[in-house]
Amino acid sequence: MAYTATIIPVMIASPGDVAEERAVIREVIHEWNDINSARSKVMLTPIGWETHTSPELGLPAQELINQRLLVDCDLLIGVFWTRLGSPTGTEASGTVEEIYKHLSKNKPAMIYFSAKPVAPDSIDMTQHAALKEFRTECMKKGLIEQFDNIKDFKLKLYKQLTLTLANNNYLKELINSQGSATSSESKVKQKSAISGDAMLVLTEACEIGDGTILVVETLAGTVISVGAKQITSETARELARWNAAILELRMKGMLTPKGYKGQVFEVTHAGWNMFDSRDLN
Repeated sequence: MAYTATIIPVMIASPGDVAEERAVIREVIHEWNDINSARSKVMLTPIGWETHTSPELGLPAQELINQRLLVDCDLLIGVFWTRLGSPTGTEASGTVEEIYKHLSKNKPAMIYFSAKPVAPDSIDMTQHAALKEFRTECMKKGLIEQFDNIKDFKLKLYKQLTLTLANNNYLKELINSQGSATSSESKVKQKSAISGDAMLVLTEACEIGDGTILVVETLAGTVISVGAKQITSETARELARWNAAILELRMKGMLTPKGYKGQVFEVTHAGWNMFDSRDLN
């Protein structure tokens, strides 16, 4: 069935030594859409110079990327390994320029650094020194993430992408403002209607539990506890289903995070009202 969604362009920013990671970012975005877009009415679109540019003379290459791609993106995902990239005349590299221009618009950026093994002889020491300096600068500006291998990167990115969409004020306001463009009648329907999976989670939390949901990361994987239900990462499809339902409830204002680690959620007043009215819908 067709549905209306808020489209969020995601800029993929990186130097040339992380082609595998760029592919993983696209894969994670597509997986997020497959699981979440129909419920959340949000669709992510990966944007990159290799897929969204064409030959054009008249401006420096980086300026073309900034004007044609970066300006319309609402979220940026940057990833580095051993290189920072080539200087642009304005910043230490094109990737750095993209990140700083994006941040100057108060838009969110998720920055990752790879700790994958690398042959020492293949490292450009000048590039590596510039990268270390940039990483130190990033740490002064906020939180960054490190990953050890591609599997680790994919797992962290999927979880943290979901958290960013649910918690970042710029993205939340963007999604809400797009939704407010619909008629008042449609808004009421969108706000009150939730999927069957979301209602199942809400019912488990309110009817059997105390309105609390735990999402805990352990050495063995992720564990979601809702009422008497416990879902583990051994059941990957079921885990993805419950994560999607939790995200839907959060985006509709029926769940709110408690604490700063994003592992405990409580049902809000709107959530309890939805639970109380479930038999009337």
